[in-house]
Amino acid sequence: MVWPFSSSSGENGEDDDSPKRPVSWSDSLNNTDWQHYKDPRNWVPTLLVTTTVLASLRIYRSYLRRIPGATYIQPSFFRRRSLFGRVTSVGDGDNFHLYHTPGGRLAGWDWLRRVPVKKTQLKNKTIPIRIAGIDAPEGAHFGRPAQPFSTDALTWLSNYILGRRVRAKIYRRDQYDRIVATVYVRRYFVRHDVGFEMLKRGLATTYEAKTGVEFGGLEEKYRAAENQAKAKKLGIWSGKPRLFESPRDYKTRMNQEEVQNNNTNK
Repeated sequence: MVWPFSSSSGENGEDDDSPKRPVSWSDSLNNTDWQHYKDPRNWVPTLLVTTTVLASLRIYRSYLRRIPGATYIQPSFFRRRSLFGRVTSVGDGDNFHLYHTPGGRLAGWDWLRRVPVKKTQLKNKTIPIRIAGIDAPEGAHFGRPAQPFSTDALTWLSNYILGRRVRAKIYRRDQYDRIVATVYVRRYFVRHDVGFEMLKRGLATTYEAKTGVEFGGLEEKYRAAENQAKAKKLGIWSGKPRLFESPRDYKTRMNQEEVQNNNTNK
């Protein structure tokens, strides 16, 4: 009779904690019922779940994860990816800030998730975008006077894209940490190239810098639009040709004047 709380014994009265013969790794493998693992009903569900989880993680990281700023954009994204989001502010005639909303409405934006509207909520959460291939008249910055039609360009761009959803085909990061991109917006169910529309209206010139120029394969189309606006004397082309100063020439002249003023004051 075995008393309660006493140690149990084997059938022959021997203790169960008697030394046991060790089993080798090869014997363990030989004794394993491998037929169990060969049955598709046992391993196919596990494979499907694992594949689904890994694929979902990759889709999320590549397409559904929100990018809060320019520094978070991976170099591998440039020239291969586009960013979809809402324009939260327009800083000048050729740049603005984008709040990235990956997946759009299908991912719950505007009905499950909302884009912030307050400046405090948007701080450090938007991507600065520089429209590729164009140069709009310079506004008044850092004590410099504004160019003619700079206000017109800013007003038109604000009315055209501010608060709207746009898609930016990204190319690179410029020296001011902005993302250079061709920008598209849908109006009345038709997709429009924002830079091209500005050139057509004489509110910008094609980009003239010798380095860092990005057209995204649209240079010929852009220059044709610029020439058409020039022939019609629209916007910045409406004045006398001899008095015209492009945004690039204006910036060059301002830089030279500042250098001369600094040398004079020394």
